[in-house]
Amino acid sequence: MQRCDLTGKGKQYGSNVSFSQRHTKKVWKPNLQTKTIEIDGKKVTMKLSTQAIRTLKKKGVIATTK
Repeated sequence: MQRCDLTGKGKQYGSNVSFSQRHTKKVWKPNLQTKTIEIDGKKVTMKLSTQAIRTLKKKGVIATTK
């Protein structure tokens, strides 16, 4: 399922609108990445959105490596 384990961000639904104003259904999926995070000494694998990963890096939960 396309859902972030931390933030709950999921699919969004809407319409593609062409030049002739035809409406066709469209789905926007979040950019999910699988990350392993250490919480209370235990390694946990989670599916996180890239926005959640950026926030965790900013807060210092995930170490930034290059």
